[in-house]
Amino acid sequence: MKRPLSFLHLTTFYPPYSFGGDAMYIYRLSHALGDEGHQVDVIHDIDSFHLLHPTDPEIGFDEHPNVRRYGLRSRYGRLSPLLTHQTGQPYLKQDQIQEILRPYDVIHYHNISLLGPGILALEPPGGEVIKLYTTHEHWLICPTHVLWKFNSRACEKPECLRCTLLAKRPPQLWRYTALLDRMSHHVDRFVSPSRFTADKHAERGFAQLVGHLPYFIEREDRDWQNPVPAPQEAPYFLFVGRLETIKGLHTLIDLWERVPDYDLLVAGTGTQEVELRQRVADNRRVKFLGPLPQRELGSLYYHARATIVPSLTYETFGIIILESYARKAPVIVRDLGALPEVVRDSGGGLVYRNDGELLTAINLIGTSPELREELGEKGYVAFIKSWTKEAHMKYYFDLLREIAVEKFGSVPWDDD
Repeated sequence: MKRPLSFLHLTTFYPPYSFGGDAMYIYRLSHALGDEGHQVDVIHDIDSFHLLHPTDPEIGFDEHPNVRRYGLRSRYGRLSPLLTHQTGQPYLKQDQIQEILRPYDVIHYHNISLLGPGILALEPPGGEVIKLYTTHEHWLICPTHVLWKFNSRACEKPECLRCTLLAKRPPQLWRYTALLDRMSHHVDRFVSPSRFTADKHAERGFAQLVGHLPYFIEREDRDWQNPVPAPQEAPYFLFVGRLETIKGLHTLIDLWERVPDYDLLVAGTGTQEVELRQRVADNRRVKFLGPLPQRELGSLYYHARATIVPSLTYETFGIIILESYARKAPVIVRDLGALPEVVRDSGGGLVYRNDGELLTAINLIGTSPELREELGEKGYVAFIKSWTKEAHMKYYFDLLREIAVEKFGSVPWDDD
């Protein structure tokens, strides 16, 4: 690479004004690019965050000297993202966005749900620009983002209007027009963090080809090499994630009466927390730890028999799996969405389809230190090969070069 590049990331949510793994990916990627000397701008929408979280974020995030963060706010407050939700256009934010824009080498779109598909036509001043889009969720093919049908199950076929109403969301008028199809032609390449998610977009009729660009996490300084003592003497399995129905923790709680030899430790918070705590009031082997930072999660992963990921809907990847692999801890995942893909690519865990298979997996790993070590080592080796920052940067820039050659006939930043 002959010169530093200029990047613009466009997203609805970005730390600290964020909720999930997609925002953390953008944060990690922006900082990784900054570490390599590139200049990164991030545009995100603070008004959208406050739709769901009226107060300011409780947790701060470190800024990077090469990353400039622009949080969009409108004097109309909540009306701005609601207008975009209905029209698909960032009408009340356009002027702010235009003031930020400068020439970029790469525009990378992420979760643009409350910036609207109209933002895909954005053209910065001057120069040749590559436009990339990562499908962190299923928003392009699902009004509720997560293919969770009728608030009860993974979506097997679209019935979007009824599903949207049952989810207590207003139908989006623009989805009944050709807006998304027109705007998608402004993007040079769509990618998904899993092959499953890419295939799901094709299956549901998304017009553009979707490629594969997996996630990554930092190595966390290999904290497994010097872990703090185990959080407890009794052996345990671990759940990490949001306490929401779609994440499936309640299925583990219901099962845990049949798991007499191990505790279940739960790290996370969410709207179902009170209900789930009440559900296990008489079971002392299920322990809620609340939300924890990565530096505290590391030891929990390392000492766990395994991390269990029981999600009930189509996850697009599974960052929790990588966090577990990075600490040489195996995983047990439901055979749904992208989760089994990540496990089969690595050999670092077991896959289950029902309670009987889950109980078998728990007993296999729980009673065999040799199997646990073998699976944990396989997961770690795959993590180092494919899902570290170093691996991702190579995938990312190989992809950008491929797009540049297709679009421009050469790689502009290598020709200077």
